[in-house]
Amino acid sequence: MSALVPWASDPGLSRGRLHSEQNETVRGPRDAFQRDRDRIVHSISFRRLRHKTQVFMAPDGDHFRVRLTHSLEVSQIGRTVARVLGLNEDLTEALCLAHDIGHPPFGHAGEDALQAALAGQGGFDHNGHTLRALMVIDSPYPRWNGLNLTWETLEGLAKHNGPIFQPGWALAEADAAFPLDLTRWPSLEAQVAAIADDIAYDNHDIDDGLRAGLLTLDQILAVPVIASGWAATRERFPDLAPERLTGELVRSQIGAMVNDLIGETRRRVAEAKVETVEDIRAAGRCLAGFSPDMREAERVLKRFMYENLYHHPRQLEAARMAGDLVTGLFEAYRADPALMPADWYGRLPAEEPARSRHIADFIAGMTDRYAVARYREAVGPIDLPDGF
Repeated sequence: MSALVPWASDPGLSRGRLHSEQNETVRGPRDAFQRDRDRIVHSISFRRLRHKTQVFMAPDGDHFRVRLTHSLEVSQIGRTVARVLGLNEDLTEALCLAHDIGHPPFGHAGEDALQAALAGQGGFDHNGHTLRALMVIDSPYPRWNGLNLTWETLEGLAKHNGPIFQPGWALAEADAAFPLDLTRWPSLEAQVAAIADDIAYDNHDIDDGLRAGLLTLDQILAVPVIASGWAATRERFPDLAPERLTGELVRSQIGAMVNDLIGETRRRVAEAKVETVEDIRAAGRCLAGFSPDMREAERVLKRFMYENLYHHPRQLEAARMAGDLVTGLFEAYRADPALMPADWYGRLPAEEPARSRHIADFIAGMTDRYAVARYREAVGPIDLPDGF
């Protein structure tokens, strides 16, 4: 790792872990943030991401992205940016790898269904559930619940999109157990991880949309930033067929966004005159971000993707089916909790809201295909759309 800037997060100055590990045997020459990253990679929650929706639900094509491959792509972008900016690469990578762990099956359709199911018990949001999964549910160690990650990793996951003034119940419980300064900005590593997520899905979803036939090249060329990148790509490779150049277009778009992010973040950091990581947290604004021109271009691209891909009729029909499936599972388990596996049923709380939240915890951990199998077992047959 290259030399760190003074405002990078230093594992030697970490605020520590919720549960002391001072007497634990050190497993290899790793610092605190390296151990966090490795715990995430080895966790059950991370492994489950390989069968959770990114854009397409339970895709039957081998080449479409899922939550796992998306998270790996985010970590590659985040690590590159962190290295150039002199930030802590290991913390950045840990945040990128774990940022989607709280997503239930079927992505936002599953999240909306659980939010509705828990409307009287505090609701559901995937970001709060990420903290719950890593601090409570995924428990491979004998002496405490959770992965016992450092404060800096938990802080970055809790508020990578900025300060939180009205946390949901799951995040509020995490904060009560290990106060995360929710109303302040997080480290620059967390800010970079959040934008690396945007860069990854802004561009890789174009690739998947074209591959699935839900987007066409003519459609995406209506977006100015894409049209500009396409013209530059065609100029570099004038003799190649268009279908050979879409991958190069996506790569060049990622490069343009990454370079813009690096330049603008350097400008903001210099302008804010920060000297320490605490200066980053006290800055009162986000110091990692796009320039005004790139920010507007990215907003236009996002609007296009929502209108033409995420809200495509085929996607909306799949989302409706997925929402009904998750709702049906929740109602079945609430009516007869004994339908859950014995270990989950044996730990079922007697009173609300903990009882419904426990059921939601079980469902949220499911992969897409496991949710379909459990639905057929607990509820009955379901006729899924083609390609689901």
